[in-house]
Amino acid sequence: MIAACLALALGASTPMIALHAQDKDAAAKSEGEGYAKDFKPFPAAKSVQQSAVIGGKRVNYTATVGSIPVKDSKGKTIGEVVYTAYTVPGAARNRPVTFAFNGGPGASSVYLNLGAIGPKRVQFGAEGDTPSDSPVLTDNAGSWLDFTDLVFIDPIGTGFSRSRVDPDQTKKDFYTADKDIDYLSRVVYNWLLQNKRMESPKYLVGESYGGYRLPRLAYHLETQVGVGISGMTMVSPYLDPPAIGEADSLSPLPWMINLPAMAAGHFEREGKHLDAALMNPVEEYVRTQFVTDFLAGPKDKAATDRLSAKVAELTGLDPAMVRRMNGRIDIGTYLRDIRRDQGKIGSVYDSNYTVYDPFPASAYPEYNDPLLNTLIAPTTSAMVDFVTRVVGWDVDAPYNALSYEVNQNWKRDNTDTPVKDLRKAIAIDPKMTVNIVHGWDDLSCPYFASKLIIAQMPTFGVQNRIKLHMYPGGHMFYARPDNQEPLRRDIMATYK
Repeated sequence: MIAACLALALGASTPMIALHAQDKDAAAKSEGEGYAKDFKPFPAAKSVQQSAVIGGKRVNYTATVGSIPVKDSKGKTIGEVVYTAYTVPGAARNRPVTFAFNGGPGASSVYLNLGAIGPKRVQFGAEGDTPSDSPVLTDNAGSWLDFTDLVFIDPIGTGFSRSRVDPDQTKKDFYTADKDIDYLSRVVYNWLLQNKRMESPKYLVGESYGGYRLPRLAYHLETQVGVGISGMTMVSPYLDPPAIGEADSLSPLPWMINLPAMAAGHFEREGKHLDAALMNPVEEYVRTQFVTDFLAGPKDKAATDRLSAKVAELTGLDPAMVRRMNGRIDIGTYLRDIRRDQGKIGSVYDSNYTVYDPFPASAYPEYNDPLLNTLIAPTTSAMVDFVTRVVGWDVDAPYNALSYEVNQNWKRDNTDTPVKDLRKAIAIDPKMTVNIVHGWDDLSCPYFASKLIIAQMPTFGVQNRIKLHMYPGGHMFYARPDNQEPLRRDIMATYK
């Protein structure tokens, strides 16, 4: 999760990571944190045999934790990337292998690993979960391991992965979009080389900013590294930052993209079943009358009255308050006002995940994102215990499930183009499968952005080349047990 849109966003409308509601104390840590001048070398890769019941059947597998060095052009090691791999021994050479990335930037892969598709999971992300809950791993019935090997990769500065150069050089070598794609592509190549898996069908999965990475990784691997990608799955992806951001005072796009997710949250609170039949009229309104009334501007009283009344109806917010805001409801207002009478706040990742507002009388929000704050303890404790005790990879170092430092130091220039690379990657490979999966309630990376992007794509000779799948819940919809089997089934259908 810091997943980018659990891009961890630094603002409520940016993706996981965009580190939402950044913790001030964490942000104040020294820039040099994690720079290791005299650290112990990482141990050699270590494996343990395990089993889990997945899809109703017991699967025996090998869990391996190890590291892959990142070298500069002169062969000097400048970083070490830690991975966790789950492989089924004795499988055919053509068994698929899937590389998984979370987002942020600044998130480790623990969320997809122990929350979504790995063979074991720890409970987090559901209403009522707390940081003090015991981080016990159980079998994940919704894992993908029965149809693909899995390799979870922690970018530099996340998990146990670390830079071997000074802080300024670290930012240049690792904390830009282009450098990120370059070294992570080499990590994928090197894992395949070390494990003699070049013949295997290769897939990618990425959440939030990990979904932002995926099209660029796929195209770079195909055309620069020499590794073909059979398919990719983008989980709550952060594909088009300018469309989601609210910096443009003219464009209706951010408001269009956010409103269906707000409506979905309201419908769910009313006990309605979220599906396309319920949401299609909302999307049709957003594409048509909403845009007309929005562009008419607040000086057109009739248009603003009409827009405000409809927005209040769809969100469940107080009509008078919505009218005062001319029908333009920002994410922060929505999350605080939908339950103000209860003294609770919702999460940007799932508006129906709530905790109590620590300062309900304050005119301004004074809290971190409630879902984000509850994730750190169970995921960190569970992953560190798994790596060090269960697998026995003996490491003496801090583990960053979410790194505010990486997110803060990331160079954001929005010059990279994941949507363009997505088009180019699938244009040159008609066999590549593409899935985009979303939760209806996610306001960090709203589903409607992906739907609008897909609508602008050419067919590439095949209808529905990019498949969009929707599930109840928010950014980490996979945390809801009822979504595990549908997600597994939808993705398994697109694997060779």
